Amino acid sequence: MSKRLPFLIFAVASGLALADVSVVDDTGAAVRLERPAQRIVTLAPHLAETVFAAGAGDKLAGAVEYSDYPAAAGKVPKVGGYSRLDLEAIVALKADLIIAWQTGNAPANIDKLRGLGFPIYVSQPNRLEDVAGEIERLGQLAGTSEAADAAARRFRARLADLRKQYGGRPTVRTFYQIWKQPLSTIGGRQIISSVIRLCGGENVFGGLETIAPVVTVEAVVAANPEAIVASGMGESRPDWLDDWKRWPAVTAVARNNLFFVPPELIQRHTPRLLDGAEALCRHLETARSRRPK
Repeated sequence: MSKRLPFLIFAVASGLALADVSVVDDTGAAVRLERPAQRIVTLAPHLAETVFAAGAGDKLAGAVEYSDYPAAAGKVPKVGGYSRLDLEAIVALKADLIIAWQTGNAPANIDKLRGLGFPIYVSQPNRLEDVAGEIERLGQLAGTSEAADAAARRFRARLADLRKQYGGRPTVRTFYQIWKQPLSTIGGRQIISSVIRLCGGENVFGGLETIAPVVTVEAVVAANPEAIVASGMGESRPDWLDDWKRWPAVTAVARNNLFFVPPELIQRHTPRLLDGAEALCRHLETARSRRPK
């Protein structure tokens, strides 16, 4: 008897697809599986959330710390943090697919896991449109394309509505602050720049190629943004956002355009990013309303 026959019988009985699965990840590398993944490990919080969005949450075998949305993701075994992975824990889970984050996971760790024979999909969506495509690809890899494609359609439809509503609005020069020390922002290739553009804004540091560049206070003051938006690390508005009040000549400060968007809504590359986009768009509308008549 063929060694593959028992699996074929099991697969047919379980409704598993038998065809090979192949997609191209965000680095341009082909990821091929002999069959849809049944044990997935994600190496960033937003990746666990996207797996659930793709209808494959029941296939999630492991995730990193702070993988807390939806609530079921918080119950999945943890394999360290995205920047300090527990490689032994990952190996022990015997995943048939690992989903990594290009700018968040150390390349050396990804290489080690790949060297151990794990199929790895590397994620790095840098535009809002890329989120829908990633949902579809993860659905293909997990054999949940019907649910994933439906989620992607909903994302694209909502994105189109937001673009129609805000895309033609007068430009608002915007400084987005990730953190205070070091003073960190976003470059033009980071997905939040795509959100700012969606809302009719202009990232004052959009000309920088670095994903998350460190800048100086003097550079921000010289850029003179009309709006300053911060997220911080928690659900509450960071106190350091008000530090900008020391520079009353900056337009954003003079007009009280110091805004907060919860980080889980705008700093995760997931469908909820459109919730963050909607909040940011409303803030930029407020900034427009405060222009001198």
